[in-house]
Amino acid sequence: MKFIVYISDYIIPFTIFYIVGFGILMKKNVYDSFVTGAKDGMKTVVDIMPTLVGLMVGVGVLRSSGFLDFVCEHLAFVAEALHFPGELIPLAIVRLFSSSAATGLALDIFKEYGTDSYVGLVASIMMGCTETVFYTMSVYFMTAKIKKTRWTLPGALISTFAGIAASVVIAGMM
Repeated sequence: MKFIVYISDYIIPFTIFYIVGFGILMKKNVYDSFVTGAKDGMKTVVDIMPTLVGLMVGVGVLRSSGFLDFVCEHLAFVAEALHFPGELIPLAIVRLFSSSAATGLALDIFKEYGTDSYVGLVASIMMGCTETVFYTMSVYFMTAKIKKTRWTLPGALISTFAGIAASVVIAGMM
């Protein structure tokens, strides 16, 4: 265990020194490359900012309007039939849009039910094996200027539902 802690303490500095050393070895101007990359990164941030603001506002509206509670009431019987904890329906929905909002919901679940409870375990595993599908698609596809997404959304939703199902099964085995 001490070996892993030692490696984790030094892996980031080693990586940085390796990249700088490799650039110098290849006779590249490392500082100019860094500044160019930082400039391109700032352009990307400016390009995706409207999408990020829109998604954050949308998630805020979902949470404060009571829509999530409405959806949870109507999906409770489906969740019960699938042996999915009804308390996690809002987490599963919000996770599709925002990781930070889903993390806030997960923390609320941990406070109410505990981290070692069945609901807490399912929430933890679900947070680790699902993705913010709509956020990822909107930000990355907009940045890459992809117009035709074809099967991306169905594939991402299927993998998310598989992750949710796996979290229920894995937490049930513990």
